[in-house]
Amino acid sequence: MHLSEITHPNQLHGLSIRQLEDVARQIREKHLETVATSGGHLGPGLGVVELTIALYQTLDLDRDKVTWDVGHQAYPHKLLTGRYNDFDSLRQKDGVAGYLKRSENKFDHFGAGHASTSISAALGMAMARDAKGEDFKCVAIIGDGALTGGMALEAINHAGHLPHTNLMVVLNDNEMSISPNVGAISRYLNKVRLSDPVQFLSDNLEEQFKQLPFVGESLTPEMERLKEGMKRLAVPKVGAVIEELGFKYFGPVDGHNLEELISTFKQAHKVPGPVLVHVATVKGKGYAIAEKDRVGYHAQSPFNLATGKAIPATKPKPPKYCKVFADTLTTLAENDPNIVGITAAMATGTGLDILQRKLPKQYVDVGIAEQHAITLAAGMACEGIKPVAAIYSTFLQRAYDQIIHDICIQKLPVFFCLDRAGIVGADGPTHQGMYDIAYLRCIPNIVVMAPKDEAELQRMVVTGINYNDGAIAMRYPRGNGVGVPLMEEGWEAIEIGKGEILRSGDDLLLVGYGTQVYPALQVAEILSEHGIEATVINARFVKPLDMDLIAPLAKQIGKVVTMEEGCLMGGFGSAVLEALQEQDILVPVKRFGVPDRLVDHATPDESKASLGLSSPQMAENILNTFFDSKKKEPSVVSQ
Repeated sequence: MHLSEITHPNQLHGLSIRQLEDVARQIREKHLETVATSGGHLGPGLGVVELTIALYQTLDLDRDKVTWDVGHQAYPHKLLTGRYNDFDSLRQKDGVAGYLKRSENKFDHFGAGHASTSISAALGMAMARDAKGEDFKCVAIIGDGALTGGMALEAINHAGHLPHTNLMVVLNDNEMSISPNVGAISRYLNKVRLSDPVQFLSDNLEEQFKQLPFVGESLTPEMERLKEGMKRLAVPKVGAVIEELGFKYFGPVDGHNLEELISTFKQAHKVPGPVLVHVATVKGKGYAIAEKDRVGYHAQSPFNLATGKAIPATKPKPPKYCKVFADTLTTLAENDPNIVGITAAMATGTGLDILQRKLPKQYVDVGIAEQHAITLAAGMACEGIKPVAAIYSTFLQRAYDQIIHDICIQKLPVFFCLDRAGIVGADGPTHQGMYDIAYLRCIPNIVVMAPKDEAELQRMVVTGINYNDGAIAMRYPRGNGVGVPLMEEGWEAIEIGKGEILRSGDDLLLVGYGTQVYPALQVAEILSEHGIEATVINARFVKPLDMDLIAPLAKQIGKVVTMEEGCLMGGFGSAVLEALQEQDILVPVKRFGVPDRLVDHATPDESKASLGLSSPQMAENILNTFFDSKKKEPSVVSQ
């Protein structure tokens, strides 16, 4: 059967092992070809091909529900659920999403872009099923890295308390999240995976049983149970712990042996109550280059499939913001042993792997545990350490209570560095860094800032490290800088709450924040072609706002435009409006930012165009709003 013919996962029913292995081969080929061409997550999906096929072969997916954790491991799931013909559009505008998306496909039972959610969601579905008197299977698939997230452990704790609620948890154990896993749970699982008794029993136990008199080539159900019991005796630790938590434990199972996987899933489905199936997989399985470099090939931009090397850019690009951040932080940390960088399983993504290599004692990876990371930072700050929590904007949302309760209420000097702030592109709504301006500026005892470029980022790193009067946060975008020269030394802190004038004009005041400062300058140039001269301010800070700079110019010029790459509701423009109103400066204000809608996956430029946030679009909007027929004379203003 060709993979393109599979439009429903139930078509796997009745296929032989050899046929299923052929489907697995086709999935890997399509997966590799697509990611090599357009980019995307590589290693996670390659590692769960057999797991997905075997599980779906034992389920009726017209009824049963499978909840995936994170979603970037679900590419095989997408290929088995009718998306083969559209898979080449993966992560492109109006194409197949890179994560699970309920609105995309009926088999995406729960949307997932962040880790550690699947068990909670599947348990909720199971409890709803029981309450309604229905009968279907609920399965949660979770990677071992996601078990470092407290939410997953909370769900396991709850599920184990419900012995009559049927739930299967499939633990995809590949020793990895994005980077190698950290923590006691990972160490615990590794002991099971690598123990000699497990390997011996996995390889030899069934054959030994078959040598017994009256057994022969097939094992009776009683002998199967005895075999599994003896296997668990060889791994008493993890089996005992899981079973003490209220789960029946199966495993570890070879995650690339279809026959063993199918047999185990069939047995596990028959067991009432919560069940955990421990599946040992290899991240990047089937592509030798990805198997050897499981961190580097977690996700890839377009690359040469034969060599594994990225396709080079047509011209050199400026350094990425995360690298400039990490290089600057590492340089400062070399001269200050109290500086400690903290990541939540995103060392490479945040650039902190640079700090890890040079100063490992000043680097901490807590795993996928943002809440713990922030309160850990608070504890460090209590003892005079200078913690720098480098976390994606979208992931810091998960630690909101800790920001307020553990840091800001206590006025502790923690430096938040919010990578991937603003529009991030192909990862879609679960990863867009839209809300940090709004969710941080409303909290007392925190400074909130954003650099206009990579050189100003260097100065803001110094500013954040030296700030001791409470928390301070810096947001910066995904991707490359704008190409300004970097400062090699002599970095100076920026005075808290002070912006700067970049261009002067009498007709309009443009106030840009962070990534929107350079577009503000571009807009000013376009307006100048129409005889309209604008003053452009780089605000630098949303909290505190430099109203000593903004207020007199707003009052004098009489027309204000704010520009930000974040949500309009409660964002930077709202802050300017509020501050002007408090000073009784009642001038018309036009705000540019992301309206009250989700931003789907596309390139950043495509997303900005769809939102009306390209420089030509904003200039045209300003002309239509403030200037009749593109003349200097003001017309009726809509706020």
